[in-house]
Amino acid sequence: MKLPTVNARVAPRGGLDVLSRQEVGRLRDASAGGQHELLRRCALAVLTSGTHSDDPRATRERYPDFDIQVLQHDRGIRLELHNAPATAFVDGQIIAGVAELLFAVVRDIAYVSSEIVASECGGTPGFDLGTSDGITNAVFEILRNARVLRANIEPNLVVCWGGHSISRGEYDYTKAVGYELGLRDLDICTGCGPGAMKGPMKGAAIAHAKQRRHDNYYIGVTEPGIIAAESPNPIVNKLVIMPDIEKRLEAFVRIGHSIVVFPGGVGTAEEILYLLGILLHPDNAGLPFPLVLTGPSESSAYFEQIDQFLRLTLGDQAAERYRIIIDDPVEVAREVKRGLERVRRHRLDTRDAFFFNWTLQIREDFQHPFVPSHENMAGLKLHRDQPVHQLAADLRRAFSGIVAGNVKEDGMRRIEAHGPFEIHGDTEIMRALDALLRSFVVQQRMKLEGEYRPCYRVVA
Repeated sequence: MKLPTVNARVAPRGGLDVLSRQEVGRLRDASAGGQHELLRRCALAVLTSGTHSDDPRATRERYPDFDIQVLQHDRGIRLELHNAPATAFVDGQIIAGVAELLFAVVRDIAYVSSEIVASECGGTPGFDLGTSDGITNAVFEILRNARVLRANIEPNLVVCWGGHSISRGEYDYTKAVGYELGLRDLDICTGCGPGAMKGPMKGAAIAHAKQRRHDNYYIGVTEPGIIAAESPNPIVNKLVIMPDIEKRLEAFVRIGHSIVVFPGGVGTAEEILYLLGILLHPDNAGLPFPLVLTGPSESSAYFEQIDQFLRLTLGDQAAERYRIIIDDPVEVAREVKRGLERVRRHRLDTRDAFFFNWTLQIREDFQHPFVPSHENMAGLKLHRDQPVHQLAADLRRAFSGIVAGNVKEDGMRRIEAHGPFEIHGDTEIMRALDALLRSFVVQQRMKLEGEYRPCYRVVA
């Protein structure tokens, strides 16, 4: 059945008014080296906000004739939409929040193309992406260009991680936690999608309204492969598209002052391993970073499995960096608030910025993009004969590869062409990994809909 569509021309919203001719040219370039196809995919994700699907190809199949063009005018730019989803419009007018996110897409793709990608190709000397400091500087500049860094605001940004495929009870719990955080004047940052990424924002929005709080930040941080599969939820009012998953993860831990983890699947496990791998490095010993794992009573077994896996692979020292709280939204908010005070004192003592955690040391093996090919997945070093933070880095890559095989178009194509990824490592670690992944499948945490076919094979 053909879905209703709209043709429209949209004026700038959200601060982006002008682009250079070169930037417009790249956004209109439909060749292999141009940015038009990336723009089209990300724009369609924004226009289909609220869609209950995590298959990027399914969305494009529903709107095969959709197109977007950036038009250069004497007085600024316009976006011309052809066969856009009608659900993004009301009485022929595009919804204001959707228009803002559309221009955020244009802003980030244009900036990354002209500054970051050009730097990698040797066209711009501004970023040295071969060094840790250069990558961190690129992350900072993308966030600054997106205007999500606020000076003179004390630590109050809570990053919420969790799955897009969660139960109704777990979703309601994320709203309850978000509500308690909002009552305490805290802003929310998530991966911008549905499920555990939407619930905390929804709860906080109600609390902020009750507190008559204005200028609230609901930040969604994503990357091109993820946004195509997980459209931004409608509460996001600050969208940032990072170039790759590694810079997305670094953005979370640089701008967030505390992290709350809800139930999820492989993507959530990847995020936990990323943060713990960084915090377990000796350079970050003693650095406060409040981390709470929480869910309703029905999720207690899930967190027991996560806790057992982390202790087995990374040791009890990893468990010292987080606290598990079950079925108590008020205590979660209070724990976060106490942690934020420790962060505030530490930033003052070290003269670090409140809006960007420069003190946090991140090794290059957590920063360079990992390509989830069959060869790279099979070559991961998943054994204990190495420093614990290095094991965490490769475990993170293993989960990242499974995410790619589950929901990212490039990863899905690799699986279709060559079969499941093979993951090798120490027998005990492989058994624990296999058990954890099997539990995700049984609990339906891998996919939103349809039968799940594993994109991996664990080899002891």
